[in-house]
Amino acid sequence: MAAFRQAKVVEVIERTDEICRARLALDDREIIAAGFPSMLGPLEVGDAVVLNTTGVELELGTGGVCFILWNLDGPGEVDPGPGHIMKLRYTPWQTEVLAAEAPESPDHDALRAADSIAGVPVVACGLHSQIAGVAAGVKAARPDARVGYLMTDGAALPIAWSKLVGALKDSGLVATTCTAGHAFGGDIEAVNVFSGMAALVHARAVDVIVAAMGPGVVGTGTALGFTALEQGQLLDAATALGGRSVACLRISFADSRPRHAGVSHHTITALKVAAREPSVLVLPVLPGEAHTELRGRLEAAGLDARHEIVTVDGAPGIELLATSGVQVISMGRSIDEIPEFFLAASAAGRFAAEPV
Repeated sequence: MAAFRQAKVVEVIERTDEICRARLALDDREIIAAGFPSMLGPLEVGDAVVLNTTGVELELGTGGVCFILWNLDGPGEVDPGPGHIMKLRYTPWQTEVLAAEAPESPDHDALRAADSIAGVPVVACGLHSQIAGVAAGVKAARPDARVGYLMTDGAALPIAWSKLVGALKDSGLVATTCTAGHAFGGDIEAVNVFSGMAALVHARAVDVIVAAMGPGVVGTGTALGFTALEQGQLLDAATALGGRSVACLRISFADSRPRHAGVSHHTITALKVAAREPSVLVLPVLPGEAHTELRGRLEAAGLDARHEIVTVDGAPGIELLATSGVQVISMGRSIDEIPEFFLAASAAGRFAAEPV
């Protein structure tokens, strides 16, 4: 059962059109909570609000945040948007969006018969943080390229929750975004990842797509119970639409968990079990025996027989990322702590940017 509590706003810490954060008095303590103005309406000091405190009470990492559900002292009404496609359907928080495919959308005609992305490369990731390296790798190789981020509904649903996406757009590394499935809040909305890829190509003229879930992936320590399994499905979707499918490998020499050492089992399983079509797997240039070790892991899993493995230097993308002002971490680690992780992402982006 979800845990619901009533609290009072002490301070509004952050307020944008997409997200707000406030300090709240709850019983005998103060807590920080987040809300989404499109669902919540305006929030002011002194307002009584209803919270979902489940994540905090369970002391979660992923999802360990309080969320404001309703402002009891607010106007009680939020103006409906222009669309009629519902996301978060059949939940108390279902919300209407203007889906790019819908008849009332200005993009409807461009997408009416679109069933191909005509060779546009799609880099599929297994972690949200990888999108920074991919985008930087693309732009380092091809500064004029328009990079579109396709956010799936595998993790966080509101794109506003990702500070990284905002930073990538502000820096120019990402040109536009699309939220697919039940994810919402992108520059354009899509019903599914197939139509999302088509929308980015035909309605926003992107040159490269980077596809990944939002922040907050789930892992269970089981063979199949993890969000990143969708990476294989994204690669197959790109192939089905006539795109160039490129896999961003999750690589780390700093993770103490054996299943994530070297090439993560999440990557290997996604490419071996979920992906049914061949893709390009991009290894970064690494010093010493690291490259040989990683390639050996891929070959031991039989991935060389099903996919094409290439090696690309990801250093130019990392250099661009360092000068972009974008701060990025993955699983609490910076680029300096896990350079191989971000080099792999940048290498995938650089390969995708190169002409066939």
